[in-house]
Amino acid sequence: MKPAGVIGLILIAAGIILLAWGGYTSFTTRENVAKLGPLEINKENRHPVPIGPIAGGLCLAGGIVLVLTGSKRSA
Repeated sequence: MKPAGVIGLILIAAGIILLAWGGYTSFTTRENVAKLGPLEINKENRHPVPIGPIAGGLCLAGGIVLVLTGSKRSA
């Protein structure tokens, strides 16, 4: 098998693992709701970012493309 096909299979496996794992990364922002003299009321918001599924989909698509192009035989 050509190197492009092997790399494609590795990318497909990594893409499937990332899609199954579905790890969401999140970041937190703090918002000042009210300030009454020395008393402050803050609100923390968590914002999820779906890095795992996005990366998994890209790896899967790239792996499929590499397997298909790597398996073509030149005449």
